[in-house]
Amino acid sequence: MLHYDLSLEYRVGPNRLTGVALLNAVATAPLSRFELDLGALRVDRVQVNGVKARYAHRTEKLRVQPVAWLPEGRAFTVEVRYGGNPQPVSSPWGGLGWDQLADGAIVASQPTGAPSWFPCNDLPGQKATFRIAVTAASPYRVVANGKKVSVSQGPSSTTWVYEAPEQMATYLAGVQIGRYVATDLPGELPQRVYHPARLADRVRHDFGRQDRMMTVFGDLFGPYPFESYTVVVTSDELEIPVEAQGMSVFGANHVDGGRGSERLVAHELAHQWFGNSLTLGHWRDIWLHEGFACYAEWLWSEASGGEPAAGHARRWRRRLAGQPQDFVLADPGARRIFDDRVYKRGALTLHALRGALGDGPFFSLLREWTSAYRHGTVSTGLFTDLAARYTPDSLDPLFAGWLYSPKLPAD
Repeated sequence: MLHYDLSLEYRVGPNRLTGVALLNAVATAPLSRFELDLGALRVDRVQVNGVKARYAHRTEKLRVQPVAWLPEGRAFTVEVRYGGNPQPVSSPWGGLGWDQLADGAIVASQPTGAPSWFPCNDLPGQKATFRIAVTAASPYRVVANGKKVSVSQGPSSTTWVYEAPEQMATYLAGVQIGRYVATDLPGELPQRVYHPARLADRVRHDFGRQDRMMTVFGDLFGPYPFESYTVVVTSDELEIPVEAQGMSVFGANHVDGGRGSERLVAHELAHQWFGNSLTLGHWRDIWLHEGFACYAEWLWSEASGGEPAAGHARRWRRRLAGQPQDFVLADPGARRIFDDRVYKRGALTLHALRGALGDGPFFSLLREWTSAYRHGTVSTGLFTDLAARYTPDSLDPLFAGWLYSPKLPAD
């Protein structure tokens, strides 16, 4: 897939979504038919290269048969008109994707929720550019990925248009709708928080160190990979923050006026490097996202005068030693990709690598990692191969113990 152009209209009260999705793609093999991922929405029409195509939609798959073969290497377009009441996609981690708030909507798609609101090739390594246009009642603000390029207000509704020119995985595409006001944060990079008006003071305090955090991470990881960074704070409480490209979403419960969730602010910001710009090709490599973001929490603690990363590492190593050691970090299994042990063991792996390389080579490695694969797709093997270039000593025993053995390595 090359590009998604989504034109949506959403009515908050009845939770009604209608959409036109125009997809630009290239055939990687001669195709007489192909399929897209799409959830419980009704499909009204499908066209391929402007010609009406046959289709069948069931079991969350949209199977399309164009009137003529698509030759290998040929670019083509798919237009899907669809609508209905969007609902989250069922998964072992609960409902994923488009969901209603008390007064608005949220998209939380990781890892398989994107088909809840648009037809797509829902694989993390299939990144594309996006244009997202959403029409909603004028009291509501719409926030989506990328740069806001236009706002057109009609008698009772407003259309918001966003463009994301950097390659993006489908699960990282997001639309947030609510009665939000905007607060700009200081700093050279545009940083904005959308939030309920009643939370303004808490937002300014709790995100007040985000620009310093941005500077610290820029020094450690390399330049921030996007043009801006947006945070949305919903009126509802959320179990955990939501990751999207160029954007993070927090619940009202994460904003207490005392920076009680600042480690989560650091975690979600770090995902812009590790997860959004650099995106895994297979979910088995989830530690490349969550282990790095967890370690960023420890690095922020260290840089901001809190507990050093070494202290966090000692404490979490003791905790993990007392828990089951029944998975391999480099491939924990589908049902364990969001297990907290994956996050913490991933961070411990990076801390062990830092100890083996030394600070200078370690952070040089991270900066080259984010630069070499900027806006691309990554894997564990790519990372370990790159790391090997930063020392004359073999890193095989370190990675064998941390990544490929269920048992924690000895101290």
